[in-house]
Amino acid sequence: MTYNLIKQRLENNDTIILDGAIGAELEKKGAEMHKDLWCGTCSIENPDLVRSVHEEYILAGADIVTTNTYATTPIAMKNYGFSDQIAQFNKKSVQLAKEAVKNTNKNIAVAGSVSTFGSLYKYGLEAMTPGFKEQLNILSGEGVDLIILEAMSSQADIVETIIESTKETKLPIWLSISCVIDDKTNEVMLGYSDTLDTDTNIYENFKTSINNFSQMHNGPILIAHSDIKVTGEAIKVARKNFNGVLGAYPNRGHYEKPNWKFVDNITPGEYLENARSWVNDGVNIIGGCCGVGVEEIKAISVLKKNQNA
Repeated sequence: MTYNLIKQRLENNDTIILDGAIGAELEKKGAEMHKDLWCGTCSIENPDLVRSVHEEYILAGADIVTTNTYATTPIAMKNYGFSDQIAQFNKKSVQLAKEAVKNTNKNIAVAGSVSTFGSLYKYGLEAMTPGFKEQLNILSGEGVDLIILEAMSSQADIVETIIESTKETKLPIWLSISCVIDDKTNEVMLGYSDTLDTDTNIYENFKTSINNFSQMHNGPILIAHSDIKVTGEAIKVARKNFNGVLGAYPNRGHYEKPNWKFVDNITPGEYLENARSWVNDGVNIIGGCCGVGVEEIKAISVLKKNQNA
């Protein structure tokens, strides 16, 4: 699916279905997660499995599949000893997503994931920018239809840095960020919490974040990698403070490096009910992050106005 069709459907207030987790689905298929690059190595070590995950999401009703490049950021690959394989890993991931689209003979868009994985404060903001641009250039050159800046879990200034890095990119840009609830104030905050043995990371008031990010970024903003209940609250705050296209792809479970643990069980039907409420609150793009898989995407595919889309 070319991005023009995605754009037309968004303009018609239709629901766009994004895919779900890649790493968690690969784990279900028996793929081994790398201790540092998580599922990033799977595109080289288990290409058939990666391709099959994309195909399963397409057949489940996803309008967009996302490349397995979240963890193959140049900054992370250099830090973990993969400096000479950055282009190879990222190009292969795009190729696998495009092959899946071809194999299923469906009109599907491919989104290139450019993330803040491995972008730590100790390296400095200036040191992050070249890696963001390098990954953007590789994915764009391989022919993805759009870019998703997966900046969830990152502080506000890191999010702003990755947004700034896209200024010369010609492709449509979507931005995803994560949220938590501050137990002391009960307010929605920019931040994250996805492990059992660490404290919740709270960065700043989400209203402030959404206002600032929307001044720099004019594409869709998605609430991602957040608890399902938090996602619902964040959507309400975002809708009051952002006039653009909204999306949501929450997670389910928690991370115990290098594996994702499936807890906080929710049925596909329950996931659909949550998704319906997000649509009612003004969301047009819905998918899943870590722990949300093919069955959940299949369930929410009924939200599309045109079931043949």
